[in-house]
Amino acid sequence: MLWSKSFIPTLRDAPQEAETAAHKLMLRSALTRMLVSGVYSYLPLGLKVLNNIQRIVRQEMNAKGAQELLLPALQPQELWDATGRNSVMEEIMIRFVDRRGRKMCLGPTHEEIIAHLAAGNINSYKQLPFILYQIQTKFRDEIRPRFGLIRGCEFIMKDAYSFDADEEGLEKNYRLMYEAYLKIFARAGLNCLITEADSGVMGGKVSHEFMVPAFSGEDSVFACPKCNYATTNRIEKCPKCALDIEEKKAIEIGHIFKLGTKYSQPLSALFTDENGKRRPMIMGCYGIGVSRMVAAVIETNHDENGIIWPKEISPFDVIILPLNISDARSRDTAFKLYQELTALGVEALLDDRDERSGVKFNDADLIGIPLRIVIGPKNLKENKLEIQRRKDKSVEVVGIEQALEKIRGGVRPCPDAKSGSRLGGKM
Repeated sequence: MLWSKSFIPTLRDAPQEAETAAHKLMLRSALTRMLVSGVYSYLPLGLKVLNNIQRIVRQEMNAKGAQELLLPALQPQELWDATGRNSVMEEIMIRFVDRRGRKMCLGPTHEEIIAHLAAGNINSYKQLPFILYQIQTKFRDEIRPRFGLIRGCEFIMKDAYSFDADEEGLEKNYRLMYEAYLKIFARAGLNCLITEADSGVMGGKVSHEFMVPAFSGEDSVFACPKCNYATTNRIEKCPKCALDIEEKKAIEIGHIFKLGTKYSQPLSALFTDENGKRRPMIMGCYGIGVSRMVAAVIETNHDENGIIWPKEISPFDVIILPLNISDARSRDTAFKLYQELTALGVEALLDDRDERSGVKFNDADLIGIPLRIVIGPKNLKENKLEIQRRKDKSVEVVGIEQALEKIRGGVRPCPDAKSGSRLGGKM
């Protein structure tokens, strides 16, 4: 992509409403723009990051045998009445009456809807077990939306639901989702504390939260510095090794629950077992705040100059910076490299603006692309260019002919646009 043809309206200074590092950088780097409090537009760079996270989520969920579907955002309130959660969640639900007089809401979550779907389509134990998931927009009328994407009124979430005939099956699927979450967050560049947690309004008897330690976190985590035990309940000593517990602020990015029959029973999600008896399905629920992950990644991957994107979710693999676009050789070298990388399936952003080098460097730091290719007249005299790494700020001067292989070895695996092969490796 050419910068001159792109919609990347970076800001020198963050708006006053931005409080956290992540919120400031999301606005300054042209990832998002606020429409009203708690509601954000995703600009092209932000959407690319969001899509990359969703790609990881889909890959890991599919690898565990989960099947993707898409449930309605519009929901009838009677389903919520059946489970008793209409009154429990009334403060955050966005509710209205349609023209036919039916009470409706914009879905804050989808347990009732998925249980209703299962009730109408599953009859026998032979159809169990299975896991369904979706990536969907949720709506919650938060009293105080804060910190950009960390707490909003409209947000994107992955929620998955397992259906089993017994507790043994639930335990197996719960473990599968637990393992998938570890892979998802690791690939996105997030180090998580896994905590034992209260099930809250979701219900069920067992739950775990995946928490990212961060200064801007709204939650408190009590963690052992030695054995990695962590909980959201305030304690003084680790129950495993008796060391003093450390309190940390954290951002919740994932939560998994053993729901049991909390939703299947009242919504008649029943199946016939091997003995011909009708029984409620045993459910599990597994949520990831997909849009919140964007904020969490930035909050834990930045410096004073801007974002430092992990390789797998960066909006681009490489940014090409010709220091003087008016210089014919610099321009020709930059465009040739851009075309070669694009043909190989490498996502490259070419800064072809007629701007001072300082402006280009500042914007490159701000948007945080992992690899930077600097093309300057001085190095070109020796048929060389610079490869700079955003994360460690290392610089390598290489021959132009060597550059392509160096770059190919340093980007995330991606389909070759011509052959369908895959690139990747360590640089």
